[in-house]
Amino acid sequence: MTDEPDRTPLVDEAMKKASVAWVAVAGGPSFALWCVPLENALFVVTGPGEQAAPGLADADEAQVTLRGDHGGRIVTWPARVSRVVPGTEEWETLAPLVGAKRLNAPGPTADLLARWAADGCALLRLAPAGAPLHGAELPDGSLAEPPRPAPVVRPTRRPFRLHRVRRR
Repeated sequence: MTDEPDRTPLVDEAMKKASVAWVAVAGGPSFALWCVPLENALFVVTGPGEQAAPGLADADEAQVTLRGDHGGRIVTWPARVSRVVPGTEEWETLAPLVGAKRLNAPGPTADLLARWAADGCALLRLAPAGAPLHGAELPDGSLAEPPRPAPVVRPTRRPFRLHRVRRR
């Protein structure tokens, strides 16, 4: 078990494997955001030229949903949102790590970080702020389907053979 009251093993494991998180602010719709797990938190970048997450940069709290290996939701948890400010020691430490994970970044990481700082992009830390929300229901009209049956339940099919190969 973790020694911090706001952390649970399920959230910790889900964060370690996360590359995409669904983040909702103030009961609004969830937005799929690429993220980087570092220091027991998720880091996301929003702003001009980056992913759009209306209201997240100004929020103090958000709701984060992560998926499992099966592709379905495994945990939803409340998060404290804090901004990493350019020019601080925290920025100098964390921004290069997040920038290095940015897929399809135009140019080197140093240029990317300079653009984030100049354009007013927000590097945000989403840290657990409470116990996971159990029983958080999907919104109406989500078009989500029930999870698929586990492979253990399905009978194993025999492989298709076009012809037999004879060995001599």
